[in-house]
Amino acid sequence: MSSFPKKKRPGFAKRVWRSIVRHGAPNTNRNRSLAVFTNLFLHIHPVKVRRRAMRFRATYYLGGLTAATFFLLVVSGAFLMIYYRPDPLRAYGDMKDLQYVVWMGRFLRNLHRWAAHTMVLLAFLHLCRVFFAAAYKPPREFNWVIGVVLMGLTLLLSYTGYLLPWDQLAFWGVSVGTNIISAMPAGGDMVKLLLLGGTGVGGNALIRFYVLHCFILPAVLTVGIALHIWRFRKDGGVCLPPYEGPDQQATTASKGGSP
Repeated sequence: MSSFPKKKRPGFAKRVWRSIVRHGAPNTNRNRSLAVFTNLFLHIHPVKVRRRAMRFRATYYLGGLTAATFFLLVVSGAFLMIYYRPDPLRAYGDMKDLQYVVWMGRFLRNLHRWAAHTMVLLAFLHLCRVFFAAAYKPPREFNWVIGVVLMGLTLLLSYTGYLLPWDQLAFWGVSVGTNIISAMPAGGDMVKLLLLGGTGVGGNALIRFYVLHCFILPAVLTVGIALHIWRFRKDGGVCLPPYEGPDQQATTASKGGSP
């Protein structure tokens, strides 16, 4: 009886390569799609997009720039955490050391501060662009709600970092802000107590604002941004006005409209 010839087993290096890369060269639509689907970093982008959606005037890149500033805040904040201690007796001295003693400390602090201001501005402009482009309408209404919540979390993230320098400006700024919160008609005093850990701005408030600013809010924002991008993908990408090709333009002109 004749037997089929056995196929030569690929080498160890080739087997490892195939276990990592599950597609061939990206020279066909199938392989290009597989290259996106199997890559964690590329999967946030669709396989194909409309050419008009990639133009600068379509989104002004405001959403991507906001996410980029958030990433910059996370990186610079991680370096600042190395030299900062959330202790009422040491916090102000640590900030002064960052300003005058630590190498590149002033640059890191100013980078973090200006990135925070820039993120708030970009998030607000992104919200305005979505509103005026009517991108909140179905099927994007749920993603609009997510975006509004992310805007509120961005403002809260910026506000919680206001107390960490532990100077007079931070102390009185947080005192005024929490007093405004306590004036809410329902639950204001309870929210103020939860934020400050007492009746006034002290050590409990500093450690609570530090935990909120450095751990809880960044984690929630990371999950929220990922959900926001995922819904953006599922809802069909950028909301664009209807495209008028040459045929539609000629029809519009013949009816007396402007092309």
